[in-house]
Amino acid sequence: MNRIAGRFTRVEPRRRIRRLVLGLLSDLPRKNCWTIAEWAGEAAPDGMQHLLNRAKWDADAVHDDLRDYVAEYLHDDQAVLVVDETGDVKKDTHTVGVQRQYTGTAGRIENSQVAVYLVYAGQRGHAAVDRELYIPRSWTDQPDRCRAAGLDPDAGFATKPELATRMIARFLDAGHRARWVAGDEVYGGNPKLRTALEERGTGYVLAVARTHEVATQAGKFRAHTLPKKLPKRAWQKLSAGAGAKGQRFYDWAVIDLPEPQLGHRHLLIRRNRTTGELAYYRCYSPQPVPLTTLVRVAGSRWRVEETFQSAKGLAGLDEHQVRRFASWSRWVTLAMLAHAFLAVLRADEHARHPAPDDLIPLTCNEIARLFMTLAVQRVQDAAHRLRWSHWRRCHLARSQASHYHRHASSPA
Repeated sequence: MNRIAGRFTRVEPRRRIRRLVLGLLSDLPRKNCWTIAEWAGEAAPDGMQHLLNRAKWDADAVHDDLRDYVAEYLHDDQAVLVVDETGDVKKDTHTVGVQRQYTGTAGRIENSQVAVYLVYAGQRGHAAVDRELYIPRSWTDQPDRCRAAGLDPDAGFATKPELATRMIARFLDAGHRARWVAGDEVYGGNPKLRTALEERGTGYVLAVARTHEVATQAGKFRAHTLPKKLPKRAWQKLSAGAGAKGQRFYDWAVIDLPEPQLGHRHLLIRRNRTTGELAYYRCYSPQPVPLTTLVRVAGSRWRVEETFQSAKGLAGLDEHQVRRFASWSRWVTLAMLAHAFLAVLRADEHARHPAPDDLIPLTCNEIARLFMTLAVQRVQDAAHRLRWSHWRRCHLARSQASHYHRHASSPA
């Protein structure tokens, strides 16, 4: 918290920011301004809501501190930047960026809000270092709607790969290094993103669709037609990294893609050893690298899913109940900061105190539990709980009366 203290000119928001981040790390079953304010001992949620809505502080500046914090404490010369999106299902249509769209969170098309994240994944750990909210055309085509949600009405539409390109550029332009980028088909199928990475000399292993067309020495082919042409000796059994049930072994093959530009380009093919299911990756590296390196980078993509699961479950990344863009940006940045703290503490504990053979290493879940229990546990007295119960009932009664009045006065 000292690291971001300089972003706040007054002591009151500095203190409240600390309480909010601790609330995000707490074991509250649901995390929002109401529950965190009660947990923090405040008399009402007004202060927390003011902090997210109207208080003067720059979430992007705090984000810069977060990025530097993660890059410093999880530093790895072989780190991979992983890009991916995640969605939050919403019931209303006024929350910024919401529309009916596919989200992997629900596994189907839902009324949802989608954001693209950049995750720093190294040997010591992984954490999100940047975020961009995806604003659909249904919003950018309506300037008044954007203005009401706190968006620049003149800002144009940006695709998810364009948002990913911005975040990668910010990370590298800040002086941090990452030799590799990984992502799924949304990003691998975008030639502009691949070109931008190649121009920076940044390697990538990006998934592509089975119908993706590549130019080989024998001509142009769709990716799914190439495995049949490979001899058995072209396949190697390699691990994509450790999973919950052990090493994730697949069969891998790589095909060189001759192109006139500088650098080395390949099509990497992964085959499931049980089902035979195939996956394809476009690869680039400024210098030649072995197959094991490409496989390692491809396997790093799973880190983003672990980051989403941990940040949502432990730091309330998806529990924001805000409508305007500034409030979303502030909540998400602080949730990322809270999760990064757990990731850094986990990495430090593993380095300083390796677990004995009869114990698994400390996880972020266990660290959060111990930290809150031993260092920050808050116990509010009965009077405080009763006052909050009374406040909630009064607030809900006013809201109910307002809804009834609006409904009664609306034309039939």
